[in-house]
Amino acid sequence: MTRVKICCISSIEEAQLAIKYGASALGLVSTMPSGPGVISEELIEEIAKKIPPGIATFLLTSKQSVEEIIEQQRRCKTNTVQICDNIVQGNYNQLKKALPGIKIVQVIHITGEEALDEAIEVSKNVDALLLDSGNQKLAVKELGGTGRTHDWTISRKIVESVKVPVFLAGGLNAENVADAVQHVKPFGVDICSGVRTNGKLDERKVKSFFANLNTVQ
Repeated sequence: MTRVKICCISSIEEAQLAIKYGASALGLVSTMPSGPGVISEELIEEIAKKIPPGIATFLLTSKQSVEEIIEQQRRCKTNTVQICDNIVQGNYNQLKKALPGIKIVQVIHITGEEALDEAIEVSKNVDALLLDSGNQKLAVKELGGTGRTHDWTISRKIVESVKVPVFLAGGLNAENVADAVQHVKPFGVDICSGVRTNGKLDERKVKSFFANLNTVQ
């Protein structure tokens, strides 16, 4: 079964709705340079505390210092950290040592074939990868939530080349998720804007998304 992570969760009610339809992971977005879904660390902690065992709570962080990531996770108390940018101070081993039992997921932004080499190297040090359509090289970085798809051929190569689970993100919705899963064959899919209306989680869209995903399970 393809796992589903619903991102940009903004309330306990949204979290409950996502879980009701089968989400196995929830994305909780902390401060970002751009993109939707940002909530306070206090709200992230409040939501994370209410999530039942077995559901992954992802803290999305734009921080690039291991020390700052560690401090943020300890405040937010999620069971997973999603690193949306590159670490420039510290390394993954330091992060894992400081946060035992916390899963580490690194985002790889698919802007070209060079993402394959990056993914292979990074995969040696993390618990999972998440492939998204951002761009870290822009003046205002895009670290997710763009609503754009990327080249799924590259994503498929990454899935075939690494030994850790891979989540596929970027522009997914009820209309394209079945094609995406058939083409890329990811461990999981990650969706935000594709199941929202005016920024709010839309039960009709969530239901349709899972229904179409289940046609290829």
